[in-house]
Amino acid sequence: GDHLKVCSQDYTCCSQEMEEKYSQQSKHDFRNAVVELSNHLQTMFSSRYKKFDEFFKELLENAEKSLNDMFVRTYGRLYMQNSELFKDLFVELKRYYVGGNVNLEEMLNEFWARLLERMFRLVNPQYHFTDEYLECVSKYTEQLKPFGDVPRKLKLQVTRAFVAARTFAQGLAIARDVVSKVSAVNPTPQGTRALLKMMYCPHCRGLVSVKPCYNYCFNVMRGCLANQGDLDAEWNIFMDSMLLVAERLEGPFNIESVMDPIDVKISDAIMNMQENSMQVSQKVFQGCGQPKTLAQGRTARSISESGFSARFRPYNPEERPTTAAGTSLDRLVTDVKEKLKQAKKFWSSLPGNICNDEKMSVGTVNENECWNGSAKSRYDFAVTGNGLASQVNNPEVEVDITKPDMVIRRQIMALRVMTNKLKNAYSGNDVDFIDISEESSGEESGSGCDLQQCSPEFEFNATEVTENSNKSNKNVNTSAATRSSLSQAALLLSILFLAMQRQWR
Repeated sequence: GDHLKVCSQDYTCCSQEMEEKYSQQSKHDFRNAVVELSNHLQTMFSSRYKKFDEFFKELLENAEKSLNDMFVRTYGRLYMQNSELFKDLFVELKRYYVGGNVNLEEMLNEFWARLLERMFRLVNPQYHFTDEYLECVSKYTEQLKPFGDVPRKLKLQVTRAFVAARTFAQGLAIARDVVSKVSAVNPTPQGTRALLKMMYCPHCRGLVSVKPCYNYCFNVMRGCLANQGDLDAEWNIFMDSMLLVAERLEGPFNIESVMDPIDVKISDAIMNMQENSMQVSQKVFQGCGQPKTLAQGRTARSISESGFSARFRPYNPEERPTTAAGTSLDRLVTDVKEKLKQAKKFWSSLPGNICNDEKMSVGTVNENECWNGSAKSRYDFAVTGNGLASQVNNPEVEVDITKPDMVIRRQIMALRVMTNKLKNAYSGNDVDFIDISEESSGEESGSGCDLQQCSPEFEFNATEVTENSNKSNKNVNTSAATRSSLSQAALLLSILFLAMQRQWR
């Protein structure tokens, strides 16, 4: 009739009026098919990111509450007078996790230095210490190891665990955003005409019930999703890197196993300082000079006000906060690993998955009873390869392989940067935080760009976690008579604390 034209090489098959109508409809159907498949993947990454993020933040809250409760019971007023020191520790750990500019090593070194200054005053209440003198004391932290081996071990554990946890959560967020941006497809004019020819030319020919042949659909989708196909290689490498870090989260970099007993570990360090306070003080006095003694009345009052209390209440492990976010890290990791494996090869499989939909093609059956682009017959062309370069021989879609999609090229670079960060986190090396809010906006993919314009540079810096150790052999002699009562109290404190610790564990 008047509304029909013969399907020709320029893909014209309907009247101009019907062509305009069906062009919009074919783009709509294509976008919906892509979004329907990618929405599930995006939702998976979004929900897992929220779950991990909730878990990590609640884990920190629980660890802080546990330490506060334990130290109030153990040290009472003495802890409450110095609680801001421990509160600052958790503030910095939280700030690091959410992307703050925090050097974990330096922050932890500062925590132990400040704790040594407080402890040194408490175990030497008969002396007056200036701020300059206490700065000198802090310089001996590494040499004297007043807290034993706890600071070194805890620094290594905390740094690796937090780097892995933060980077893994960031990886889930990046994956979510990449899927969101790449799946917002906008077919080119040539792609739109190919979609029109495949999906609605049969309608204009009166073959309303005839669906496109499977391989025909495959070629059209390969052409329309050529740039998405190029994402696949970097995407798969990224998924493998996420799986590697997930394994770290289950094993040596398990943040739950580091943070849950952090209160006991810090108490061990404090206990060690008390037990060795005489030797530590003697060596500090030798290196920093003999401090001035307080007046007799002030000395007695200072000992009474600041001495450690030996009155304890058993700490019941059942009183610890429940598991963070109602789950455990092992369960979260086991679940997400399975999803990561399923997400591999998503982009290269996308054309076939769309064509597997009965609304899009007849599938692999009835190959002689399908629309081949010009008639109800078998489709004889071979299926082209995946990716932009392979479309040079695509018989159905004219693709300019010299102009890659700018949005998708940016996502490829974002995945590459994130993969490098994951590999560094896997090795225990700190990595910079990616501010997701500064990423490119969610513009639709589909517009071409010159190759030179599609490769923006991303900066990447990795700071390797190192352990510095300085040893010094400085022997000193000083009178300990004025502290004999304190050493006895420390011994009693040690015995009681160790007995209590067994109950915790």
